[in-house]
Amino acid sequence: MNDHAPPRTEEQLEERLSRPSPADVELLGRLEGDVVVLGAGGKMGPSLARRVRRAAEASGRPRRVAAVARFSDPAVARGLEAAGVATIACDLLDPGQVARLPAFENVLFLAGMKFGSSDRPDLVWALNTVVPANVVRRYSASRTVVFSTGNVYPPVPPRTGGCREDDPTGPVGEYAQSCLGRERVFEHFSRELGTPVVLFRLFYAVDLRYGVLVDVARKVWAGEPIDLTVGHVNVIWQGDANSRALRSLALAASPPVALNVTGPEVLSVRAVAERFGRRFGREPRFAGAEGEAALLGDASRCRERLGEAEVPFDTLFEWCAGWVEAGGRSLGKPTMYERADGRF
Repeated sequence: MNDHAPPRTEEQLEERLSRPSPADVELLGRLEGDVVVLGAGGKMGPSLARRVRRAAEASGRPRRVAAVARFSDPAVARGLEAAGVATIACDLLDPGQVARLPAFENVLFLAGMKFGSSDRPDLVWALNTVVPANVVRRYSASRTVVFSTGNVYPPVPPRTGGCREDDPTGPVGEYAQSCLGRERVFEHFSRELGTPVVLFRLFYAVDLRYGVLVDVARKVWAGEPIDLTVGHVNVIWQGDANSRALRSLALAASPPVALNVTGPEVLSVRAVAERFGRRFGREPRFAGAEGEAALLGDASRCRERLGEAEVPFDTLFEWCAGWVEAGGRSLGKPTMYERADGRF
């Protein structure tokens, strides 16, 4: 498959998500130590772990690559093992289990909870703040990339171009507040113990089976109304987010480095829906008044340090359109990007 050929099957999609870039391979050619993906059972973890494994092999410097999760779905663990990724079942909320995990010099931390946070705020806070404390104590000497979210910022008008890493935080709702709590826990231990950390503030990764573009495309295709309460978004191809996460290991420092991770465009939800409408030959329907502010990030620092994305927006748009048009599978996990109240 050439670099911009659209994935047409889930097998092709998974291969594309986990295919290492030359920059990924170069990084693992010089990075010392083994790599673990913690919280690897979610949407991004499996493809990220496989990308690390493939990049390590291509670099000529084999190393141990492991994935840690509860693995409530055994098929996820089997798939990772088949790809050469060691799997370790662990409840990261249990400090005893975390303390028994093997040593790793490089940690990609993906654990956390978002959806269901309105029903179980206590569990959200535990998973998003207690788990980090357990993990950073175990891996206090390891380079650590901590997956965070643009939700730690306040909504801003699109004309600003989005929040920058040095702008004040202002999380809306308990999920976002707990995510800032996650960051603060890692920051505390980074400052106290010298743990090198990157706070990886991701804005809306898109896998063709889920993501903001997929949510909008499916509603246009089905003739469902598109809520404009949050009228603007940023997006990035999940494969590019995977690559940036891996290569952020080289940026880890104490005190932590914050890094906004998303595409360069501030996208109008209305304009994106209208473009899908032209692509599908269907008139999009809209609901609600277009909001004056949205969760938006300026990822200039990321592009300066890690380069441009491999998959630009126009390509990602066409991939999403083709996937939906062909009846490609959905994970049934809407992003809820249109929620302005922070309740997920």
